[in-house]
Amino acid sequence: MKWRIYIAVIWCMMVLSSCSPPTQVVEPAEGPSEELSAIDSLMWRQPDIALAQLQRFVVSPEADSLDEFNGHYCQLLISELLYKNDWGQSNREELLQAVAYFDSLVREAPHPPLKGGAQRAGDSKKISNLTPNLVFLAARAHYINGAGYYEKDSVVNACAEYLKALEVMEEHFEEKERVGNMAKFMALTHGRLGEMFEEQLLAEPAIACYKQALSYCRREPTSKYGIPVLLYHLGIQYDIVDQKDSAAFYYDEALANMPDFDNLHYRDLMSNKAIFAFYNLDYSSDSVINILKHLVTLSADEEERTTRLLTLGHILFEDKQYDSSRVYLETVFEQQEDITSKMIAAERLSSIYQMEGDSIKAQKYASFLVGLTMSEIEKKTEASKENEMFKDYLAQKQKKQAVIEREKAVKRALLIIIPIAAVVALVVFIDAKRRNKKQLKEQQAEAKKLLEEKDKRHAEVLEAERQTHRMEQAAIAGRLKRSNQELRELKGQIKHLDDLAAKTEVAASFDEEPICRLIMERVNEGQFKAKIDCELYKSYALDKQQLLDLRVAADLHFSQLTLRLRKTYPKLTNIDIDYCCLYLLNLTHADVSALMQRAYNTVVERDSKIQKILGSEKPLPVILMDIAHNPSST
Repeated sequence: MKWRIYIAVIWCMMVLSSCSPPTQVVEPAEGPSEELSAIDSLMWRQPDIALAQLQRFVVSPEADSLDEFNGHYCQLLISELLYKNDWGQSNREELLQAVAYFDSLVREAPHPPLKGGAQRAGDSKKISNLTPNLVFLAARAHYINGAGYYEKDSVVNACAEYLKALEVMEEHFEEKERVGNMAKFMALTHGRLGEMFEEQLLAEPAIACYKQALSYCRREPTSKYGIPVLLYHLGIQYDIVDQKDSAAFYYDEALANMPDFDNLHYRDLMSNKAIFAFYNLDYSSDSVINILKHLVTLSADEEERTTRLLTLGHILFEDKQYDSSRVYLETVFEQQEDITSKMIAAERLSSIYQMEGDSIKAQKYASFLVGLTMSEIEKKTEASKENEMFKDYLAQKQKKQAVIEREKAVKRALLIIIPIAAVVALVVFIDAKRRNKKQLKEQQAEAKKLLEEKDKRHAEVLEAERQTHRMEQAAIAGRLKRSNQELRELKGQIKHLDDLAAKTEVAASFDEEPICRLIMERVNEGQFKAKIDCELYKSYALDKQQLLDLRVAADLHFSQLTLRLRKTYPKLTNIDIDYCCLYLLNLTHADVSALMQRAYNTVVERDSKIQKILGSEKPLPVILMDIAHNPSST
């Protein structure tokens, strides 16, 4: 059925575009065609039926006699009905012509004719009965043009067109005039902008747009799910900016306004509420996981199912149920086509396999993420452009509003000031002499006060400069003390290395060094777990001498590795160097936590810090072995 509709629409557009204006002179209509107006009215309620009526109209004799205005009006309706029926925009060139045409009419007929005032000479026949509908058509043309840009992945241009649609409406209609279909249009436009900003992770402009959309949607609902969906998205954005009370409020409001519970919006809402409860409320992880598993069973299709599995896998990962999480995330990575979903799954899977010591599979998912770096940068660039456009739109809107308010204030002020101006002037004149003497005394007192304050500020500045000097001297002394301490430690390490080289023979490999064998024996004996408090493994901890022996072994086998790391990456601390040496043995975070007697989360954070300093997203054992075996890289 759909392919027949599509072919019919294309054929209708070909009929319209084939009309040759020079062969038939058509007088301009007094206003919009009654048939097109009826289809337009029906479109806001039943777009599928409206599309069928438009198909019949464009093949009728009336379509052949459309004047210029109604020809462009018809093309606009074609684009809108294709969009509302989830079809691609196939009359792109005709739509762009319609956008330019309606803009030109709005420029030719500025505020007076659109507000019901007098028109310019020569315009009466052309736009006499178009009235405010003309401006509304121009705004709608920009909106549907933005939809066309978005279909072509031109997000910045789409954003510009949506903002232009709002500017046209706000420039020609006062707030109280935006009712009915106009209110619905404003809600849809603000909502679309909110969705675009949400996609680009711009929470603040998304919140502003969703609130505007909600205000208009309460005035004229866009659909039975319009209000709860906007409330739900506001909850998401407040959750992102860490305003938990507001997020909980909007989630609850969305649920309270949901008209029924057998729909995708309800399932999305319940999924987000479960995640919110997991992170912020006193809910057991088992209850949250059970809710998410139930939502998987309610999925309407395979695409929704993989989305639910991604959420479930993420929560299981956060709950440290890595085996279960891995099963769901691998299903998402293999079956989901959405790049964002695959990225999230790949990040979690890379971490899981890294913790399990499976560097090959960890590298597989890490490599996938590295390949998407450039596209993410491009998305951030587009997000920046969208944000700037939205800021410019708000600035212009505030500027126009300020002008209007200033004009109103001036009128109110004149009504008040003029009647009392004479009285005020008389009072000022009578009181002038008495005030002159008093004012002179006040000026003298003020001058004395200013002089005292100047002296006080001068003294404060001098004291601040002295304090700054003392702090600088103390800082210099502290840095010198630290440098001397580091130098002594370095000399001691070199001496220990020389003594060791003189007394013992170098082992066949790094792994065969006595200190390395000792560490691996402790790891094998302890079987360290991530969820266990590291204090329980205190007997396995390495002391300072053993850590120094490990550094010496690393320097012997890897061309003075620790010295090269210090020189190339001066931000690495002594403890960071110890961690790097441990990772040469391909230890897990749990092993390092036990041996260094540091909390598991602290080890993970330090791992991330060292990765950033080394400038790579690869697992640390991989990075360090590359550096160890390639002295030229440092």
